[in-house]
Amino acid sequence: MADDLSSALRELADSAGRPAPTTGAEVRRRAASRRRRRHTAVAGGTAVVAAALVFGLTMALGGPEPHRRPAPPVASPTVPSPTAPSPTAPSPTAPTAVVACAEGDLAFSATNEDEEGKSVRHLLLTVTNTGNKRCNVYHYPYLKFDYAREAFAVIKDSEDAPATLAPGEKAYAALLASGGGMDTYDTNTIPLSLQGPNLGSKVSEPINLDLPGRVAFDDGARVTYWTTAPGLALRFIMSS
Repeated sequence: MADDLSSALRELADSAGRPAPTTGAEVRRRAASRRRRRHTAVAGGTAVVAAALVFGLTMALGGPEPHRRPAPPVASPTVPSPTAPSPTAPSPTAPTAVVACAEGDLAFSATNEDEEGKSVRHLLLTVTNTGNKRCNVYHYPYLKFDYAREAFAVIKDSEDAPATLAPGEKAYAALLASGGGMDTYDTNTIPLSLQGPNLGSKVSEPINLDLPGRVAFDDGARVTYWTTAPGLALRFIMSS
């Protein structure tokens, strides 16, 4: 009986070691399964290769472009409208021309410059600007008696620029009444006219200027130009 049992066990082992008989359908199914596994493996390998190529190119070109936040819009500079009026600088004020003094803006006087008790020969004529604006007195006082052929002669060495007078200021002219000439004429007034910018042009009618007493004039009388320095004017006549 032991021999029978051992024979049975060997037969069972031999049957287990031998492959089971395979049909034709089973053979075809197993072949198709192997082909599908090969295709899947090939496709997977191709995808891995493609991914590796893309990664390599990306790294060679500097890596993926980082995400950038869009820059904020730049405000355009404000440009003034071409039609808007631009502020204009004030134009400089042109200097006002100084005009000739009018008779109504002046006060006139004459003073005796000789010692008391002597004959009046040296006189100082004065004009004062009593107006409210600057004005000029030009050249010299135009002095001429009605009966005389000519006006009093001027001392040319005393020539000066026009005397410009602000309100309250004065101008002076020295008058030598007699120079040892002929045709003496005694009077206590003298006709005085103002001249314009052009020598000899009168801008006023004769003004009868009161004198400090009775004065004897002759044809040697002389007068100086107007000046703002009374001592300068008198210097031209006091030695005569």
